[in-house]
Amino acid sequence: MNFTNWRAFTKAGVVALFSLALISNTAEAQEKGKWVKLFDGKSLNGWHSWQSDNVLPQWKVEDGAIVLAEKGGKDLVTDKEYGDFELELEWKISESGNSGIIYHVIEDKKYCCPYSTGPEIQILDDEKHPDAKAGKAGNHKSGSLYDMMPPTDFAAVKPAGQWNKAKVVIKGGRGESWLNGKKVVDFPAQGGEWDKLVSDSKFKTWEGFGASSKGKIALQDHGNKVSFRNIRIKEL
Repeated sequence: MNFTNWRAFTKAGVVALFSLALISNTAEAQEKGKWVKLFDGKSLNGWHSWQSDNVLPQWKVEDGAIVLAEKGGKDLVTDKEYGDFELELEWKISESGNSGIIYHVIEDKKYCCPYSTGPEIQILDDEKHPDAKAGKAGNHKSGSLYDMMPPTDFAAVKPAGQWNKAKVVIKGGRGESWLNGKKVVDFPAQGGEWDKLVSDSKFKTWEGFGASSKGKIALQDHGNKVSFRNIRIKEL
């Protein structure tokens, strides 16, 4: 190949690589702002049990819902990571049950579980689970930013055995927890205010807790039956 042909070949390669990068960035931009289902109602595609290659059998699909039937399934974790997002889902907890929605999870062998790094939006039978009376000022009750900020309306939650609609929003360093159409927590998600929240919580000495602005989403196996359905997410 002579110099002229080599220069033309190199130029064509650069143009091709630029075009591929442009297509990739455009596709990513188009995905943002669009609702995407995280559960198709039939399978557990897109999920895996914590630090597993697949979903453990304790997690099942029943009547269009993801169900933790018994303890031992480990937390159910998305395959994909998310930064700023809006997440909507419905959850139903069993009597005296406990679970949670955990975000910005770092799946690394040095961490025991998703809540080692990811903040949690609490799911609880507020009436019968003892954790509802723990913590400070109700910051272990349903909808709370667990152990950091309580919900502003304790009556927003529906009792065990009924479906609750939750929404979690993380955007621009702020977070929101919604429960049955009411915003029950508005919280800092990073920065000095966030650091103050962590320092006043049980997580103050936990290396890596809440330190990442991007990570996986987990549905918690706390040993009690819990169901989730109509799960969708929008990257912001």
